[in-house]
Amino acid sequence: MDAAPEPHTGWTFLTNHARVLAAIADNPNVRIRHIAVHCRLTERAVQKIISELERDGYLSHIREGRTNTYRIEPGKVLRHPAEAGLPVAALLSLLLQDEADRNAASEQLRTARPRQPVDGT
Repeated sequence: MDAAPEPHTGWTFLTNHARVLAAIADNPNVRIRHIAVHCRLTERAVQKIISELERDGYLSHIREGRTNTYRIEPGKVLRHPAEAGLPVAALLSLLLQDEADRNAASEQLRTARPRQPVDGT
């Protein structure tokens, strides 16, 4: 069983709701446990966020056996007046592209061969 995530202290640019939504957008069949670990939240906090996102129409799910498959409403606009008219798809495309870029860079570093010295030593 996964240990409870260490809480993050200080402020951040993104809300936990945005992080959870991005994790679901990356994998619509993701388990709450994995979202919690990825977002550094408790499973209960993730359940609450998912409920709020579903209640407000940003997210829905279908139960298939023991697995939930989530569906995001990409055309739903963000809630804050400063982002009036901006669809959730725009936010997610930015977050998911950044995540893909970071994963690709990490993979390149992991698989890069060590450089050989020029003088052969």
